[in-house]
Amino acid sequence: MTAIPATTVANLRDLGSTPLTGGRSVRPGLVFRSGRLDRLDVAADPAFAALGIRTVVDFRTADERRARPDHVPPGGRLLLADVLADQVASGRMPPAARLSQVLADPIVAERELGGGKARTLFTDTYRSFVTTDSARAAYRAFLNELAETDAGPLLFHCTAGKDRTGWAASVLLTLLGAAPETVEAEYLSLNPGARGAFAPLVEGFTAEGGDPEIALALIGVVPEYLAAALDEVDARYGSMEKYVREGLGVPNPAVERIRARLIQEA
Repeated sequence: MTAIPATTVANLRDLGSTPLTGGRSVRPGLVFRSGRLDRLDVAADPAFAALGIRTVVDFRTADERRARPDHVPPGGRLLLADVLADQVASGRMPPAARLSQVLADPIVAERELGGGKARTLFTDTYRSFVTTDSARAAYRAFLNELAETDAGPLLFHCTAGKDRTGWAASVLLTLLGAAPETVEAEYLSLNPGARGAFAPLVEGFTAEGGDPEIALALIGVVPEYLAAALDEVDARYGSMEKYVREGLGVPNPAVERIRARLIQEA
């Protein structure tokens, strides 16, 4: 995975060059991940412009999109794939979808997330990535889009680019043949960028008396979050392959097109 030095998009990375089994790797320049695109300015950001992004997959909720709409590159296609729609509809708004709001009020944060509750909520959210209808539909749409021959370079994102986006990257890399330790390393590699992007919010939060542990749980990722989703996959499907084909309903030809397009031989 390669970090892209974009100036108007946080956590922008190319999944290309990630090592796969058998000496293979992910083909560079085709699939990227990032945080939100509301500040994207292609004209002022040559590093982003050089990528030639043609498709953007937005995993955010409707409220997140209304508050900070994507700036889609000229000529690009936007695909909305709301992972958390079912939870929002049931009245449960996971902290992953309201980082800024929670970090704005230390009292609310302590009440809702103190005493280790933040990590519990995040592990529950990761399990929902596997179990809810909206999440399955969102990740199915993402993979099917990757399988399209005319998708062009594709970028997928949520708000911070770490949770909904992190699970999408983990699913894709496992499907392509990355070893578990490679998948986890790629997942955790977003921590420095996410913490940097949210540093002003965290500083304000702690200055107002907020618990630093809550802030770190909100803006970073830890192995147990990813492990919760992987455990759910194992319990329900037995393997990532079955989760993709049976749980998400991505047909075999689409999986094979993704592999043919994204796997670079040794």
